[in-house]
Amino acid sequence: LKAGGVAGVCVDLILFPLDTVKTRLQSPQGFRKAGGFRGIYAGVPSTAIGSFPNAAAFFITYENVKSVLHHGPTSYLTPATHMVAASLGEVVACLIRVPSEVVKQRAQVSPSSSTLRILSQTLCHEGIQGLYRGYKSTVLREIPFSLVQFPLWESLKDLWSWKQGHVVDSWQSAVCGAFAGGFAAAVTTPLDVAKTRIMLAKAGSSNASGNVLAALGGIWRTQGLSGLFAGVVPRMAAISLGGFIFLGTYEKTRQLLL
Repeated sequence: LKAGGVAGVCVDLILFPLDTVKTRLQSPQGFRKAGGFRGIYAGVPSTAIGSFPNAAAFFITYENVKSVLHHGPTSYLTPATHMVAASLGEVVACLIRVPSEVVKQRAQVSPSSSTLRILSQTLCHEGIQGLYRGYKSTVLREIPFSLVQFPLWESLKDLWSWKQGHVVDSWQSAVCGAFAGGFAAAVTTPLDVAKTRIMLAKAGSSNASGNVLAALGGIWRTQGLSGLFAGVVPRMAAISLGGFIFLGTYEKTRQLLL
């Protein structure tokens, strides 16, 4: 819990400006109208509050499912174990992440409004359901992301450990995390764009229903491939750096605590 929480807070707060740029690039009103480079830390209180319990919930679930499904270090089922553990971890973590993400993204594209005001407006107009708008699309983004990132991260660590004859250091785990995160970020960008559009959609609009396929179809028809991969560069940069900080900090904190 502590290792995951510390890792989550570090990566979310350090890389927040990149996340804001990515969100504004994916916004339906366009980068400039969404705020451009102004108010780059808009929505940061929501992230600061949500990142510790979100990351802690993920790693508690991930590590426990891994231990329950453990088949030995040489089992051919090991990648599948990591995939199942990461997917279940994301389902649990998204219960905390989505409300924080909804408020954060709305603040990022409305830098003149405070986080508290956006939270109260969402609750007033849409209720609790409004805070969970995009839960399905977030899970549908995070599961494929985790199916790529975590087995790749674990495999790279095992390969590096085997080549040097001892378990990887925390900095080496961080390097593996950066590569795995950047690759997973690139291939799942269209799902991230769809999730952003759903969270930012006006209540009652077609995207507000949360239909991921409809959102992807609408983006494809109006903006084509460039629309589906809007924000891919800052997303890859943020998640590569995030993978380095997040997974490296997690390993280091866990080593210190254990």
